Amino acid sequence: MLESTAMDGRIDVTTLLFLVVAVVIFLKLRSVLGRRTGHEQGRYERYKAQQQEAAQRNGKLAGPDKVVTLPRRERDEALEPRPVVEPQVRADVEERVKGLAAGNAGMAKGLVDIVRADPTFDPDSFLRGARAAYELIVTAFAEGNRKTLRNLLSREVYDGFAGAITERESRGEQVDQSFVGIKSADIVEAELKNGVAQVTIKFVSELISATRDRGGEVITGDPKRIKEVTDIWTFAREVTSRDPNWKLIATQAAN
Repeated sequence: MLESTAMDGRIDVTTLLFLVVAVVIFLKLRSVLGRRTGHEQGRYERYKAQQQEAAQRNGKLAGPDKVVTLPRRERDEALEPRPVVEPQVRADVEERVKGLAAGNAGMAKGLVDIVRADPTFDPDSFLRGARAAYELIVTAFAEGNRKTLRNLLSREVYDGFAGAITERESRGEQVDQSFVGIKSADIVEAELKNGVAQVTIKFVSELISATRDRGGEVITGDPKRIKEVTDIWTFAREVTSRDPNWKLIATQAAN
């Protein structure tokens, strides 16, 4: 029957109905599923990013730049490995610090003890940092900048500096100062005491400094003359501390 109908060039009603149903189903699927446009991956990545942002807001997920580091137990910190220094490198550093001591046996021992306790200690880097700290401290004291001083000094030394600034301010005095430069900075003492490294440096610097009263008159110093100043300062740091900064713990005048 079907064969004869096809040969007559006519379409059977049943076949036509199947074709119509197939077309309708295809159109429905297409409307629901959509067509591939080549941007599906981009939409998926945007979807993932939106989901991550929503989760972050809900506290369920930390993004790559919002990682929360949990505090470690003291036992874990104690087990953290110290920097590994090759024996030959350590020996070279020890010989170099002994050379800085210039025959001072006590200072040489102190420097070697510090190097052995703290493999990251490098005398040259330390001196560069100490020179920078010296200029910052001298300038901050002249300006009365307590905030800078607090970050660089021990509590005892800070109290002394802050007290001097307060007295100066109570008298209405002002310091005009220009830091010319540091002529020399040499290590004169070093020791490791109860896990604390202490290094004393002799600074020779050049300053232009004058103190003025309330009326602006110069009462000490000379605003036109360069003065050479010698200071002996001691810096300290706990060798096991994660804080790499040293603090000024003592000052004294040169003999």
